[in-house]
Amino acid sequence: MQDRTPRPEELEPVERVGVDELRARQLERLRWSLRHAYDNVPHYRRAFEAADVHPDDLRELADLARFPFTGKAELRENYPFGMFAVPRERIARLHASSGTTGRPTVVGYTKQDLATWARLMARSIRAAGGRPGDRVHVAYGYGLFTGGLGAHYGAEELGCTVIPVSGGMTERQALLIRDFAPEVIMVTPSYMLAIVDELERQGIDPRTTSLQVGIFGAEPWTEDMRREMEQRLDMHAVDIYGLSEVMGPGVAVECVETKDGLHLWEDHFYPEIIDPVTGAVLPDGEPGELVLTSLTKEAMPVVRYRTRDLTRLLPGTARSMRRIEKITGRTDDMMIVRGVNVFPTQIEELILRTPALSPHFQCVLDRQGRLDTLTVKVERRVGVAADEAERAGAALVQQVKNTIGVSVAVQVIEPDGVERSMGKMRRIVDQRRGH
Repeated sequence: MQDRTPRPEELEPVERVGVDELRARQLERLRWSLRHAYDNVPHYRRAFEAADVHPDDLRELADLARFPFTGKAELRENYPFGMFAVPRERIARLHASSGTTGRPTVVGYTKQDLATWARLMARSIRAAGGRPGDRVHVAYGYGLFTGGLGAHYGAEELGCTVIPVSGGMTERQALLIRDFAPEVIMVTPSYMLAIVDELERQGIDPRTTSLQVGIFGAEPWTEDMRREMEQRLDMHAVDIYGLSEVMGPGVAVECVETKDGLHLWEDHFYPEIIDPVTGAVLPDGEPGELVLTSLTKEAMPVVRYRTRDLTRLLPGTARSMRRIEKITGRTDDMMIVRGVNVFPTQIEELILRTPALSPHFQCVLDRQGRLDTLTVKVERRVGVAADEAERAGAALVQQVKNTIGVSVAVQVIEPDGVERSMGKMRRIVDQRRGH
């Protein structure tokens, strides 16, 4: 793999700013953001008053803990535009979540918000190893999903050549990688696996492509998945994080030179880690749920937004801003099987350590009588005999029991037997009654 570390002079000064200066900037911006939300969003005025707090009560950053949380429920209750803090004519663009459960969550951006987003995405792509002049193959979905357009405008802002492929048409993805020779690809990790499989089906060794950097986000993935990607593609596999309610991709990113957690752009987002049950703020280094407050958003400020993502805050390394540990689970994708908490990424980690099995899998929840059951449907790797894969599946049952502490069934299926996702992989299929 080529060294893709940016030179020090290519970084923005704020990426190396001292802690005291950064905290002073955060406090100033946080005061503005709370006042902006209180003055212009009826929901926040009501919520602050119900909690008996006022923007003027924020005298230091720790005072933010006195303010109420925001969650998806509040966004949906104010659907579609009730959380906006500027007049309708100042909204330059709308995005929305997929809305798989109930109403979608709608977000709006002013022109200034879009410019900020593009700059932060450019900063993120550069940190991940992208360079001005690189060709960037964007295979995130375009449209209301923030991934495609967020990556697109960030790459342009950095000075890259954008190839706006979007998701789907996997054969064409492989063709364009071969013919257009991009150095960078931005895509969900699960769909990257499908593209790799297609390259191999077409007789192309993925290690011989032009790709130098893969920037993967929109779903949790593991260190074992990174090793799989880097070995199969001979490129850097780098994690990027964001969510539409807070901005979109580009809230945090790994630096290509360290790959040791995602540096969070604290000049625009203030992070907290809370106990997901009690809501108490936890000290840096303690695992819990990530909560984010926007510091510069005009159209739709968010105050203490509960992301449901589980991680912890760590000191900065490649940049002075703090890191969040690689997110490998969410409170809302946790499966509780016979009293044991199970995350899909735990299953993925074990599968990736089993050479006969492919990373294409799904967790199927069902119920027998009063007991929940979990079946892992996993493909055997191409070229592996069925009986060898069955033995690997039986070994996986024991590994899950020994490592996670729960009994599961493993169903080994033929290659291409698990649905391929153009976006976020559907890792959990819940067939229990009432779900």
